[in-house]
Amino acid sequence: MHIGSHSFIVKIRILILFAFFCALPVLAADPEKSVVQIIGFIQPPSWDSPWRFEPVHRAGGSGFVIKSNKGKRVMTNAHVVSWAKQIIVRRYQDPRPYVAEIEFVGHDCDLAVLTVEDNRFFEGLESLELGELPKVRTPVVTYGYPAGGEEISYTRGVVSRIQMEPYAHIGNRQFLSAQTDAAINPGNSGGPVIQDDRVVGVAFQGTPGLENTGFFIPPPVISHFLKDIEDGRYDGFPQAGLRVVPLQNPAYRSLLKLSDEDKGARVDSVLPIPSTEKLIKSDDVLLKVGDFPVGSDGTILYQGNRLSASFAFQTAQSGEEVAVEVWRGGEPAKVSLPVSAYKADAAAGYQYTAPPRFYVYGGLVFTPLTLDYVRTMGRNAQDANNELYYELYYRRYESPDKARPEPVVLATVLADAVNANVNIRGRVLVDKINGVRIEKLEDVIQAFESSNSAYDMIEFLPRHNHECLQRAEVSKANPGILKTYGLAEDRRL
Repeated sequence: MHIGSHSFIVKIRILILFAFFCALPVLAADPEKSVVQIIGFIQPPSWDSPWRFEPVHRAGGSGFVIKSNKGKRVMTNAHVVSWAKQIIVRRYQDPRPYVAEIEFVGHDCDLAVLTVEDNRFFEGLESLELGELPKVRTPVVTYGYPAGGEEISYTRGVVSRIQMEPYAHIGNRQFLSAQTDAAINPGNSGGPVIQDDRVVGVAFQGTPGLENTGFFIPPPVISHFLKDIEDGRYDGFPQAGLRVVPLQNPAYRSLLKLSDEDKGARVDSVLPIPSTEKLIKSDDVLLKVGDFPVGSDGTILYQGNRLSASFAFQTAQSGEEVAVEVWRGGEPAKVSLPVSAYKADAAAGYQYTAPPRFYVYGGLVFTPLTLDYVRTMGRNAQDANNELYYELYYRRYESPDKARPEPVVLATVLADAVNANVNIRGRVLVDKINGVRIEKLEDVIQAFESSNSAYDMIEFLPRHNHECLQRAEVSKANPGILKTYGLAEDRRL
């Protein structure tokens, strides 16, 4: 063979290989270039002094570029940008700051999408592609800007396990989560977890007291969030409204005429959701949710991982229906169960959409009972006032007929001569005002404003203590109290 011919063949092969690689999906050869630093100037409200806000403080986080139906965006954690007065983003090794704004936020799943008005920010940045749920024991790399430096940081680890995990940002929801021994420190939050040049997670939380343990939000949760916002709004993850307990007692299974095959878990209770109450009954046995058979311990098998059956309902979007098979009265039954995001227990989770509501009367500050308020009571909060915990978490399940839609507490008392003899100074549940049972904050206002008595009587739980104010004196004192404590209005509703 002539040398010239050989050279020609080599060139042809090179061109063929070049064309082949050009046809492959474009992946970020340097993922770090698409990872951004996020600086938020955060000002949350003061939940035990609900008319005030805390001082603004700086908080750091991470994010990464994604592709949406509106162009390039930045994905991060909701907790990185919550209560932000201003959000600054910085590109990889670029000193210039850019202003970002929240476009969508999912506080339940701790994810957010940011926009950057200055189009120069996205120039030359590739969108990172979303991968599949990683396998346990496979390696991953976290990218981000943890505290302690301004440069990007990389940490390598393996996926330790995949399970349903409480999401700390919302406080009362759990979703699919992946655990890794790759370091996830403050500032890493919102950064991508990469495997084979694709995003397989968003770093978001750790566990106090555990070393080499971090968690990231895996692709099924990320994909659900991104699909949800395609219509221009975020609805949230649906809840079936079922409390499912294991059914492994052979005698109980025999009583229900159910075979002993480790399939099926018992529905212990149903939340007051009309569509669910109509289709699912207590003591039904949950056999199958969608394509997932339910084990006797209340779990399903998903890609080799044992998970709570609640995950099967979370694969649907809010407003969709899920095929459910139950065992009822000794035989199977199939229903199509509508599922939606459940809002009735919002107070039992942390609040981010609006500052706390309040009403001030005679220096007494009334505000709804929320998890944020309970948290202000410190580590020994539950021991300090079990009544508040019971009202917030348990009464709606144990005594639904006595549950209040929005329990109200006396948060604090703004000291003034008109309330000098009031002994109860806060952190108690309000039961009645002028004989009116308080179901929500508006009832407090109505009970004071509609009374014709010269005195206002307030009754508190749990000991039914009473306090009394003289209406004429309160009327004269109110304007001065508001001025002294810097309140523009006596209420925020």
